[in-house]
Amino acid sequence: MAGVETGLSFLFVASVIVIWFMIAYQFLLTVFGFKNYVRSLKEKEKIDSADYQFPTCSILIPAHNEEKVIGKTLEAMLRLNYPKDKLKIVVINDGSTDKTREITQHYTKLDSRIILYNVATGEGGKGKSRALNIGVKQTDSEIIAIYDADNTPEENALRYLVIQLLTNKELGAAIGKFRTVNKNRNLLTKFINIETLSFQSMLQAGRWEMHGIATLPGTNFVIWSWLIDRLNGWDEDALAEDSELSIRIYKEGYKIKYVPYSITYEQEPEKWNVWLRQRIRWVRGNNYVVAKFFKQIPYFKNKRLAFDMLYTLSLYYLFFIAILISDLIFLMGIFNLAGISVPGPYTIIWITAFVLFIFEIMFAISFDSEDSPKKLWMILLMYFTYCQLWIFIVIKAVYLEYIKKEKRVWDKTIRFETELTEVP
Repeated sequence: MAGVETGLSFLFVASVIVIWFMIAYQFLLTVFGFKNYVRSLKEKEKIDSADYQFPTCSILIPAHNEEKVIGKTLEAMLRLNYPKDKLKIVVINDGSTDKTREITQHYTKLDSRIILYNVATGEGGKGKSRALNIGVKQTDSEIIAIYDADNTPEENALRYLVIQLLTNKELGAAIGKFRTVNKNRNLLTKFINIETLSFQSMLQAGRWEMHGIATLPGTNFVIWSWLIDRLNGWDEDALAEDSELSIRIYKEGYKIKYVPYSITYEQEPEKWNVWLRQRIRWVRGNNYVVAKFFKQIPYFKNKRLAFDMLYTLSLYYLFFIAILISDLIFLMGIFNLAGISVPGPYTIIWITAFVLFIFEIMFAISFDSEDSPKKLWMILLMYFTYCQLWIFIVIKAVYLEYIKKEKRVWDKTIRFETELTEVP
């Protein structure tokens, strides 16, 4: 019994150390995220007061069965504040079996900037990466912008991103912020809203300000077309095609800048089973990215990129394993099933780490004026439910990827019902 208690004590102390390191580092990222927030406000003012000569730009919108959202998305694209003679909006109809094609055709008649490209019969529905590789060949624009089919960007969102490429030679791409359009639909979307805002404040704004590193999201970003050509497009085996392409951009010697005032709105899953499938796909996608580049990490010229990849690996595995172990031992102690024999205020330290976690989330979402007493209670509930489900997601992803060795298949996120665009 003494041996068991010693083993549990060791595991608990190790878990607390890992949790404290990760949370402390995330808090540091949050502080740098705030610094980025302040700097970006001044940067936006400067940009708004200047004139620019804009290059040609093509927006690529992969669309597989998107009849519920494609109409509103195209209307938002047509409202973008970008020179009309320099903009193309290419909808890649990726094997849709609904009214995506008909709705898009309706908009092509209304505005010549909208172009419909139908993927050949039998070639569609094979994933976003493949659709993008097909779509990018249909344009000769200087800059490529990527938006998901459910996105409604603000009028200046594209403009702000392109300006970054024009004024910063070190950039290969620039990314904006995404907001949850259905954040008040139910408890799940409220959780997702908190997660996405805090993620962007910490791991996008914070990393950019601290390390000069950001990761391509799936939407609301621009990239030089010549760079896409040089990198041979998107990796069609990658489920997290954005993360994979990000690594190659940095390896090529270019950076990706986070621009928080370039904002788009997107739908998030409204059902738990849809959310689980999406997140498992994300983790499997990141597993693929880590496996693809892991042996190359020691040879990265950008050492901050190497550190960032190791941090990502730790976040998905060490951090969640540490949380699981500490939670179990903490509960065992409450019910007198086991005790911690190592002297020290480890329970207090564990609780303090939890409080710090809550504080940094509140701090992170305050950048978007989302902090409130209601959000505090939501975060507390979120930790014991939503956050704990991530442990299951990571375990399930590992099982599918390395034990069952299930084939990686693109799983499109289900859209919710909106007012369907009427097609004559």
